[in-house]
Amino acid sequence: MSFDRSIKIAPSILSADFANFGAECRAIEAQGADWVHVDVMDGHFVPNITFGPATCAAIRPHIKGVMDVHLMIAPVDPYIEAFAKAGADIITAHVEAGHHIHRTMQAIRGAGAKAGVALNPATPAAAVEYLLDMVDLVCVMTVNPGFGGQKFIHSQVDKVRQLRAMIGDRPIHIEIDGGVDPTTAPLVASAGADVLVAGSAVFRGGSVSDPAPYGANIRAIRDAARA
Repeated sequence: MSFDRSIKIAPSILSADFANFGAECRAIEAQGADWVHVDVMDGHFVPNITFGPATCAAIRPHIKGVMDVHLMIAPVDPYIEAFAKAGADIITAHVEAGHHIHRTMQAIRGAGAKAGVALNPATPAAAVEYLLDMVDLVCVMTVNPGFGGQKFIHSQVDKVRQLRAMIGDRPIHIEIDGGVDPTTAPLVASAGADVLVAGSAVFRGGSVSDPAPYGANIRAIRDAARA
């Protein structure tokens, strides 16, 4: 993975057709997706259960680009190696998920993946200040984690600005996860975000047999973010 701050759209397969994951991954990439975002939930850290390493391994051959794996689980450390072996390019863990997030970031990089750290809406930007020299991505949750389709929490835009100032010239992506659409994309992009996770806003109106709406939705989000 090379680093640049251009706007990247990372559709979340949480909104895809679960019976056609491989085809869905191929479709969104063909329609312009930059990354494929995989939301892993355990029913403990968040009130929902989704995917595990086996799912990531199954879809990896269908993804040509970046597989961005977001672990909304606790504990995190025992599962890092399995997700890395499953082909995750980026593994993101929540600062709230354990007492030793510094060790978790070390473990992710040690497993050969890029290290991401995520912040829930009530967690301040300062919580990751002492991690910035060992992470590749900071994920700002703009909804409460656990379910897709929630409304964007506008207070998080200021957090993005704070993070952009803290990061300076470090090669660190700022990712936004939650409520991203053509209305909210320009708010976070102008504040300094460069990776936009979108689920329902990408998959709405399309299907594996009719993927053109995916492309139209991706372009609408990207164009709005660039405006």
